[in-house]
Amino acid sequence: MFPNPEDHVSENMKSVSDLYEAEVLLAYFLNRSERPCTPAQLTEIATAEGVINYFVYNEAIEKMIENGSLILTEKEGTEVYELTEKGRNGANDLKKIVLKSIRDRIYAAGLRLFAKLRSESSVDCQIEPLEKGCSVHTRFKDKNAELMDISIYATDEDQAAFIKSKIMKDPSGFYGKIIDYVISNEEYVPDITTEE
Repeated sequence: MFPNPEDHVSENMKSVSDLYEAEVLLAYFLNRSERPCTPAQLTEIATAEGVINYFVYNEAIEKMIENGSLILTEKEGTEVYELTEKGRNGANDLKKIVLKSIRDRIYAAGLRLFAKLRSESSVDCQIEPLEKGCSVHTRFKDKNAELMDISIYATDEDQAAFIKSKIMKDPSGFYGKIIDYVISNEEYVPDITTEE
């Protein structure tokens, strides 16, 4: 008997190629993110990292508009996709049809894109001297909301300057990696079986 290649594909490598699953996943993402997306943003979130097959994605969007679960509307002069009440109900009721690992992937992809779209002015990174060493204090803001406030200890000013330069080289990447870790972090369950 030949081995099944699917057995060697991790959950994080799988993508959605079923039309119905794609519709559920898109509704789930839009409902969970609670913010409208432009067509270009939603396309990038869903397809750029291979979460949904590009052709299936386009067909799913058409079907969702046809069945009344998604609308293309205008906000502040920009066309955006928004879920209707029907779409929100479907997102809540049917989300478990799609694997949790795939739901987590699309949500993380959305958070990364939205972080990337924020301007550098929304990031404040300062080196603060301590009694021993320094603290690299970084705050990520979005309009009036504070998204993240994190301090990293450094043994001296040189190390602090190095940490700050790495954060400021790609602030959205730094933010995205922390979000990815938080979303994929799972409780440690020790193996209580004993070997004899």
